[in-house]
Order: sequence, then structure tokens, then C-alpha cells
Amino acid sequence: MLDATPHTTFDPKEWLRLATMPHFMCPGCGHGIALRALLAAVHDCGIAKDDLAVVCGIGCSGRVGGYIDANTVHTTHGRPLAFATGLKLARPDLTVVVVTGDGDCLAIGGNHLIHAARRNLDITCLMLNNEVYGMTGGQASPTTAPNRFTSTTQAGAIEPTFDACALAAAAGAGFVGREVTRQAPALKTLIARALRHKGFSFVEVMSDCTEIYGRKNDLGEAPEMILSQKADMRPEAHRDAPDQPFRPNALPTGVFVERDLPEYGARLRAHAATLRGETTP
Repeated sequence: MLDATPHTTFDPKEWLRLATMPHFMCPGCGHGIALRALLAAVHDCGIAKDDLAVVCGIGCSGRVGGYIDANTVHTTHGRPLAFATGLKLARPDLTVVVVTGDGDCLAIGGNHLIHAARRNLDITCLMLNNEVYGMTGGQASPTTAPNRFTSTTQAGAIEPTFDACALAAAAGAGFVGREVTRQAPALKTLIARALRHKGFSFVEVMSDCTEIYGRKNDLGEAPEMILSQKADMRPEAHRDAPDQPFRPNALPTGVFVERDLPEYGARLRAHAATLRGETTP
């Protein structure tokens, strides 16, 4: 159940499996900020640990769920939304959150994203976008910006990138938004808003890969990379970042789509009851 206000002061340690620490994420990795924002949002929504299920795929983002002291599932590459669909249909009482990455979600898992958005099942999907396959060799992903260097684009990337939010919106998602890890309070608020939305919610989190991606592209250390997020995406707010932008294509942030659409789980249960000759309230 989701409450309007939190009941206690937020302490991230209460939501973490401390026995798994220290975590495996690199120093400065934006995924840690995203993890804290997610836990703070869950707390603000008043969701109990036993009522939360976090489903992850493969990659750096896929390891995030393992640190959360709730019901967690570590699935196969590109399939967290498929697993989450089955889980939510079997246990509609749970708040189901998918944490996935740009490669996991848009490459091998792209088809599952499209159909999860189309069905509008009550799931919240957080796609942590660091523009690279950070864990499995540093290959280019569907969101790698043009001219960036990766292990598979050693002369610079030339493929066009996905706008993941535009894709989710076009596929029918009821809620779509984007935020950068630099704006942690705004990110927490956006995730909480997505959790409270009834239907499929897609949140793109612009994260940083400091070691595999940042070093290869001379983007500076973690502070420079995270500072350039704000300068590149909100230049009117901050103009003294490093000369080299984090990504050349400025992307808007905030809520892009928020619409009340029929939720798939409720429709499916009503349809099944009709077939059984039952009436539903």
C-alpha cells in the first residue's frame, strides 16, 4: 500500500543489506545516487519492505537490487520487465519496481519495454542510462552518444541514439520522466511520483560511468562528470562546467507524460471474472 507521507525519518541503512557491503560499484558511479533516490522515494511513499519487489536484469544496474533489503529478483539479460510482468500479475498487491540499464532495457530487452508500456501494467521501471555496457566489456549501447569512444567504437560512435523516453511514450506508457543523478532531490521526487502512478511508469535516470566510459572519453573524474550533467542539460542554471560536455545532445528532464489509462492487471482480472460468469465491483 502507498501512503501520502512517510511515517519515520529516512535512513538508507535500514533499507540496505549491510552484509553485502562494501558494494561493487566504482567510486563516483551514478548508480549509487540512483539507488539512494529510489529508497528515499519508496520511504516517502510509505511502502513496507514486505510489499516491495525489485526486479533487475544483467549489468551494473542489475546488481543494484541485490543491495535492497526487500523482495528482490536477479533475472536474465534483457528480461526483467518480462519477469516483473509475471510477478505483478500473480501478486497485484506488491509494488513492483524494475531497475535496468540502457543496454539491458533498450538492446536485448527493447521488445519487452515496448510491450510493457503498451500493456500499461502497474510497474515502475527505472532505466539507469550511463551510455555503455559498463560491466561486460565497455561496448557501445543504444544510447552511446555520437563520437564517443567505447571498446566497440574505437574510432568514435556513429550510430544514432535512442530517446528512451520518447520510445516509452510512443509505446503507450502512462507515465514517462527523466532526471539526472546530479539533481538527487528532483530525482527522488520524480521516482516517488512514478511509484504513485497507477499504470506503467518509465523513468530514465541519466547516470555516470566514471571508469569504463569517463576515462576512455577524457570526461574527467566523477565530480567533473556529474557537474557537466547540469551544465549540459540545464545550461541556464550552471555555466562554469568543464569545456567537454558529458553528452553532446542536450536532453530535457522532468515529467513528459502523465495520463490516466486503463491498467492491464485490473482489466485482465475483470475479463477473467466475466468469463467465469462472475461480477466485479
